[in-house]
Amino acid sequence: MNRRKKVNQILKKKAKKANDKLNPKKKPRYISKAERAKLEQEGGTDIDTES
Repeated sequence: MNRRKKVNQILKKKAKKANDKLNPKKKPRYISKAERAKLEQEGGTDIDTES
């Protein structure tokens, strides 16, 4: 790999990371199946009865 290509790769990688930081993902955080079951036991049943 020549020097110019390596430098360009590094600069592109930095630019991509900076761009990603400015535009955060809109996807919600993953909640595991065990956590969902735990949350449902604690307070999820109240939400179901209200709606």
